[in-house]
Amino acid sequence: MPAIQTRGLTKDFRSPIKEPGLAGAVKSLFHRRWRQTRAVDALDLTIQEGELVGFLGANGAGKTTTLKMLSGLLHPSSGEVSVLGHVPARREASFQRRISLVMGQRTQLWWEIPALETFRLNQAIYGLGDAEFNRSLDELVALLDLGDCLAVPVKKLSLGQRMRAELAAALLHRPALLLLDEPTLGLDVVMQKKVREFIREYNRRSQATVLLTSHNMTDVVQLCLRVVVIERGRLLYDGPLARLVEKYATHKLIRVVFDREIPSADLAPIGRVVENAGPRAVVEVPRPRVSKAAAELLSRFPVADLTIEEADIDDVVRLLFSEK
Repeated sequence: MPAIQTRGLTKDFRSPIKEPGLAGAVKSLFHRRWRQTRAVDALDLTIQEGELVGFLGANGAGKTTTLKMLSGLLHPSSGEVSVLGHVPARREASFQRRISLVMGQRTQLWWEIPALETFRLNQAIYGLGDAEFNRSLDELVALLDLGDCLAVPVKKLSLGQRMRAELAAALLHRPALLLLDEPTLGLDVVMQKKVREFIREYNRRSQATVLLTSHNMTDVVQLCLRVVVIERGRLLYDGPLARLVEKYATHKLIRVVFDREIPSADLAPIGRVVENAGPRAVVEVPRPRVSKAAAELLSRFPVADLTIEEADIDDVVRLLFSEK
């Protein structure tokens, strides 16, 4: 049985139409009109146990709404959905014990108390014995480098520390399905790398199914062999990441910090200059030429720092959508 299977999964939201002015407000009391918005549109999706899949789309594509239906937070308007053999909307305890939803812009940690106290609360909620809890906690603390953070009030943790603590809280009960919504949002490059390494290792060790949404293409490229792309709630692409990248992400971005300002005309032979402000510049380079272009920058100019980034996922989706 697949870990996730949906057929015709659809979600509509209804919101009132408010007319301006006092007269409009009074009128709406007696003759309210509604606007209907379709966030997810007849989505068919099958994900097997143990897969680590990227779930992509621009802002407003319906990714978070889909994750909330898969976790049981939202009821579908129509269609069918099965997650780990359960109907999520029923919110059975046996289902909730097997999943976790981590949202980069939301927190389950109590702000005023140390993260360890939230972990203890989760132990009680999930009915974990002391031996099982301590074993999971020790493993997660080691993997996420949380040893110095457990006794610190959450409000005093850095964003990176808090995100790692969020992951630990979500994984103490060893869920078979991990739904990740922008887990690296707002983190610096070093912390993004640590979170990615942890997600990969958790998937490898536990054989848990992972569905990951991210606007950071590097997250997807480094973690996922398969990607699902949606736009306006409709499925655009479901297949190997390599095929999507080869066809649509044809360029990479080289971000450079120089010791002094470099004229755009001097950088133009290396690639398309996307940005050049003071000592900082961004150059777009065809994927096959990235290594050569980076070497040229390092040899010809006084480079203080250089990073290579994937194209923004919104640009990839836009190119994909333009062909549909």
